[in-house]
Amino acid sequence: MTLPGEPTAGFESPASKVLIEEDLDRGRFRVHRSTMTSPAVLSAELERVFGRCWLYLGHESEIREPGDYVRRSVGGRPVFVVRSARTGEIHAFHNTCTHRGAVVCRRDRGNSKVFQCFYHAWSFDTDGKLVGVPDREAYGGGLDFDELGLAHVARLESYRGFLFLCYDPDAVDLRTYLGEAADYLDLIIDAAVDGVEIITGTHEYGMDANWKLLVENSVDGYHAVPVHDTYFKYLAELGSESRLTGSGRGRDLGNGHAVVEGEAPWGRPTARWEPIFGEQAKVVIERIRADLTARHGAERAHRMADTSRNLLIYPNLIVNDIMAVTVRTFMPTAADRTEITAWQLAPLNEHPDLRRRRLDSFLTFLGPGGFATPDDIEALESCQQGFASGGVEWNDISRGMARDARLTDEEQMRAFWRRWSSQVERRGAPVGSR
Repeated sequence: MTLPGEPTAGFESPASKVLIEEDLDRGRFRVHRSTMTSPAVLSAELERVFGRCWLYLGHESEIREPGDYVRRSVGGRPVFVVRSARTGEIHAFHNTCTHRGAVVCRRDRGNSKVFQCFYHAWSFDTDGKLVGVPDREAYGGGLDFDELGLAHVARLESYRGFLFLCYDPDAVDLRTYLGEAADYLDLIIDAAVDGVEIITGTHEYGMDANWKLLVENSVDGYHAVPVHDTYFKYLAELGSESRLTGSGRGRDLGNGHAVVEGEAPWGRPTARWEPIFGEQAKVVIERIRADLTARHGAERAHRMADTSRNLLIYPNLIVNDIMAVTVRTFMPTAADRTEITAWQLAPLNEHPDLRRRRLDSFLTFLGPGGFATPDDIEALESCQQGFASGGVEWNDISRGMARDARLTDEEQMRAFWRRWSSQVERRGAPVGSR
């Protein structure tokens, strides 16, 4: 497997010269199945997609205090982000010692003024500066402490608290990259009076399937009824009024970003009450809803309270703004293996009853042992198993090309694949594509 940054200039589409086929006249959009199985494709993705796009790193609420840090694997590379103990500025570093390469930050989160490599005890402060070398006299004064500081990632920017990094120093700025996708982050952030925070704790799990299958699944309204039937029956037994209306649509947001949005079929702690929340919560939610209307007007308040959306920020960030707000990333470790991490986003100073309901939904629907995620993983692993059967070369993603997009159509998936093709195959989408 090619490591991030290694050249893949000789890459050619395996099994076919074309991996993405779009025919507007016939209303057909096809994806070659080798995109899901080929190690050569994965190698190209590591360089051309994950090595060049803005990738979600974390949220500023995770590092509130000077010296706070979290470490992550982003785009397949170990990094960590820290708030400077001296200036309060946020830095993101490649997690490798400049001496002999060992990982410097060895805990997932914490607070520290110094990071010491356990191998030879070289030490670095929260600004990345080399501040300690045992027996430095052995170098005879030839050790350049400034030159040997931790390496910053090429680019680090924040959009309203959401931290992204990019390994390409020539990439466009983050706000330009996000484009229309930023509007959907704004819906979440603006609904909270005091701002938002990532709740401590993660879901971490994996699946034996290609990462792009999870991209498709995350913005797919077509599978909800057949795959998640058990969940809706469970809600009905609890007395929930949740039901799928089918209203809404998918949208291409540009730059590979996409969203599927529609009337919420369930209660939402944001400001949509339903009986299973209890009468006590009703008073609180009505108060929140009145505040939303006063601050944002009836139309925007309705979107915040009564609609749900699954947002894809290309290539691998999903924000599920549904019965709770889940921030989820995933990364391939092989063509048929993906590692997934999810966090829960919530308003600061949220009412305890609503926070409890939010966390319950995070666990019971989107958790790795909940109602939705095991169903989805079973479906995606089944697809990966089916690819091994052979005999069929193409996946069809044409649904909705002959009409205005609906909730169960696939326009949002085509948006992802066009961007993917422009990077991996280095081909543009045809004029008039939609």
